[in-house]
Amino acid sequence: MIRPSVLLFALLMSAPALYRYVLDEVDITEVLIRFVIAVPIAALLLAGLRFVTAGYGRPEGKPEGTPVTPSPMDEPGKPA
Repeated sequence: MIRPSVLLFALLMSAPALYRYVLDEVDITEVLIRFVIAVPIAALLLAGLRFVTAGYGRPEGKPEGTPVTPSPMDEPGKPA
């Protein structure tokens, strides 16, 4: 099933053709062809974006940070 975000992005990419149709400069078939071509391109671009940003979320069950146990530091000037 095609995601609504893909259809919206494809509509935005084919918006200039739709605008030219409103101005009666192109035929409706050309507008629909451009929209049909824009759908797989939008799907690939958004899939790539989802792939890149998939690792940015915090996995469930993991703590917010790495637990650290404090240890005393050596004093400067004292031999170890």
